[in-house]
Amino acid sequence: MRPQLAFAFIFVTVLLDSVGFGIIMPVVPQLIMDVSKSSLTDAARISGALMFTFAGMQFVASPIMGNLSDRFGRRPVLLCSLLAMGCNYLLMGWAPTLLWLFVGRLIGGISASTYGTANAYVADTFPAEKRAQYFALLGAGFGTGFIIGPAVGGYLGEFGPRTPFYAAAGLTFVNVIYGFFVLPESLKAENRRKFDLARANPVGAFSQLWQYPEVIALVVVYFFYMLGHFALPSIWAFFTIEKFGWSPRDIGLSLSVVGIAMIFVQGFLIRQVLPLWGPNKTAIVGLIATALSFFGYAFVPYAWMIYPVIVIGALQGFVVPSLQSIMSARIPGNAQGELQGALGSMSGLVAILSPPFMTQLFAYFSSDGAVIHFPGAPFFAAALLTLFALALLLRSVGTHRTAQANE
Repeated sequence: MRPQLAFAFIFVTVLLDSVGFGIIMPVVPQLIMDVSKSSLTDAARISGALMFTFAGMQFVASPIMGNLSDRFGRRPVLLCSLLAMGCNYLLMGWAPTLLWLFVGRLIGGISASTYGTANAYVADTFPAEKRAQYFALLGAGFGTGFIIGPAVGGYLGEFGPRTPFYAAAGLTFVNVIYGFFVLPESLKAENRRKFDLARANPVGAFSQLWQYPEVIALVVVYFFYMLGHFALPSIWAFFTIEKFGWSPRDIGLSLSVVGIAMIFVQGFLIRQVLPLWGPNKTAIVGLIATALSFFGYAFVPYAWMIYPVIVIGALQGFVVPSLQSIMSARIPGNAQGELQGALGSMSGLVAILSPPFMTQLFAYFSSDGAVIHFPGAPFFAAALLTLFALALLLRSVGTHRTAQANE
């Protein structure tokens, strides 16, 4: 099968995956408040604990899934992950108590290897010089899902906070059936390696990356960027309800605009600027725009002003594809799944740390006892973290250039 046709299959898989994820975002606050009988502020704290649970499982499971995909191929791991994700949505839609919501998040953490496996699929299929563009196209597919998913979720949320979860489950199971019949395997037999439990854990996955010092430097950049990045999915719905009194439909519309902007950046703009700037400069521009957008969200006084800030923030779509392109070019073919598993585990570690911190910040600065009423505090913190990631990347780029000059 031609690489472009194989990529079309994986693109649709990621698209449907993100539609399912986006559908539930506008209604999460209401579902938590209904199940726990709590206020918006308390629901934000519970949401942070749910994300912590999800991330803890992702942190453990991602390197296992990455290593399994290096042994058995991308296709079976991807299909099993999607199946687990569908079960997660069903369970959360049904959940009568908070305990069942937490069980659903545990299952969801296992399924979180979907996107990392899709990235490994791209690394298998395309040469190093073309990967950034295809990584960006996957991001555009995810963004397309964020146009469709939140808009549909905001509409379905008017019929009750559980309805979008059942719709997400249905889409995910359709995706499993689709992938079972049409998704080809991308990992050639000669590029497979024996499954090694010593490497299939977060410590083992990261220890393998120490063979590549420049990759480790970029992983640290990725870590601090993602610490800030998680502010938006952690508190967006809570923030817009608290500051502007938005409904699920309003929240869904705003997230759809985020998706449209991300599609433009990752589906079109990045392919124009990468050949001109290269991945290093592209990542730097993306980090600057990300920091500016977080400052904008933190201090925006009127609801309509959020939309120009979203346009600026969409340039964050430059960051991850550029970093992944640089890293994957320095990793051998039989370890691409391991790299993506390590990055997935890193995302899990960040999601253990960031959402509880961001939701606690929001809960405190939105409460009656706060020194000042500042619901945008998590976005301000995210801007500072992004600037730190930018400083680390600039140092890494300078070190790499010096090393090249001395060779």
